[in-house]
Amino acid sequence: MLILGIESSCDETGVALYDTVTGLVAHRLHSQVAMHAEYGGVVPELASRDHIRRITPLIHEVMTEGKRTLTNINAIAVTSGPGLSGALMVGTSFAAGLGAALGVPVIGIHHLEGHLLSPLLASPRPSFPFVALLVSGGHTQLMAVEKVGHYTLLGETVDDAAGEAFDKTATLLGLGYPGGPALSACAKNGDAAKYKLPRPMMASGDLEFSFSGLKTAVLTLKNKLGPLDDTLRADIAASFEAAVVDVLIAKSLAALKQTGMTSLVVAGGVGANTRLRERLTQGAAARGATVYFPPLALCTDNGAMIAFAAAMRIEADPNVLNLSQTSFSVMPRWDLGMQPETLET
Repeated sequence: MLILGIESSCDETGVALYDTVTGLVAHRLHSQVAMHAEYGGVVPELASRDHIRRITPLIHEVMTEGKRTLTNINAIAVTSGPGLSGALMVGTSFAAGLGAALGVPVIGIHHLEGHLLSPLLASPRPSFPFVALLVSGGHTQLMAVEKVGHYTLLGETVDDAAGEAFDKTATLLGLGYPGGPALSACAKNGDAAKYKLPRPMMASGDLEFSFSGLKTAVLTLKNKLGPLDDTLRADIAASFEAAVVDVLIAKSLAALKQTGMTSLVVAGGVGANTRLRERLTQGAAARGATVYFPPLALCTDNGAMIAFAAAMRIEADPNVLNLSQTSFSVMPRWDLGMQPETLET
């Protein structure tokens, strides 16, 4: 079965072809970073307009690379939420129209489920069950994953997500947009032990997160130091990154201990952070556990993870193909525990 995946939940337009027999056929991704950099953040209206411009050319590109035609498509998978309403509408309306024209089912996929399952596209791949750390600009959650479609929330952030804290701290340090990658690059030249920043809720005894106070601590430190040169900026960035990574590691290892599982999956944009990958892999190995990451190219939002999530859904329950979305309904806020068949159609 050949599945076309479409992702348009925020500021990246992703399109991919996934074959349930041979695997990922082709994928393309257009990032709107350069366009939004002028404004210091994502402008929803501009994001939606750019998705409209990009989606058709990207589909032509994956078809050409994969040496397929639209008539070869057996199903379409599209991100139905969560995300920006307008951006989601572009993808879902396009998918619904194309699905109707081709006479193939359209499957609504949860954006976070796509991230959660994306490490299974790598080799080696984890086996169920596992603990998943979903860490991005909008989400920081720990989930117990028994199998496809069976997810239990273990803990999440009570305020800023880790990626959001990275972005806001980068702004405080004058590092530009997008903040997360810029801060991590700056941190490579700094001393992570230079400043003792707080590790919020690291010893709280639960699996909840909080990063708002850490961002405030950076602001306080910045004001205390006065004008920043490159060395001071790098030391603050490194100290901040170390604090976030320490918290993520402590909570993830606690989740493994609580569930008794020995596999940890890390997904989402922050999962590309080099320090997090190295430290978490070491910490898990010391406890007899293994950490799995998606390929670096698939850490950000992308169509491949959406097509693959649909393939996993279909494999788990072929009846998913009979629940095709025929409207343009989207779920800007969507509980991951809610099954796709409960979407309004």
